[in-house]
Amino acid sequence: METNINETHLPLSDVVSDCVKRWFKDTLKEAKSGDVNMQVLVGQMYYSGYGVERDPQKGRLWLTRASGTRSSVWKVSDKRPGYNASDSDSDELKGDSQ
Repeated sequence: METNINETHLPLSDVVSDCVKRWFKDTLKEAKSGDVNMQVLVGQMYYSGYGVERDPQKGRLWLTRASGTRSSVWKVSDKRPGYNASDSDSDELKGDSQ
């Protein structure tokens, strides 16, 4: 059975875009259930428009919610999604040693 590759082939950009959107939806579900790390990630995603339409106001709301538990949240508010406070702390240590 011969398959026409054009019928089954999707552009990589479409696949990646779909994965990012699903990642946002899954992350939002966990954030709503109270997971502080996911609340931070949702905030970052809204700030950057990663997997969702960019909305800094919603990003700020999610980060404010998370900051009640984790004060280091604001160090990573403007970082790429997935950048966490421990990354920020190590960056500060590198800067102090130079």
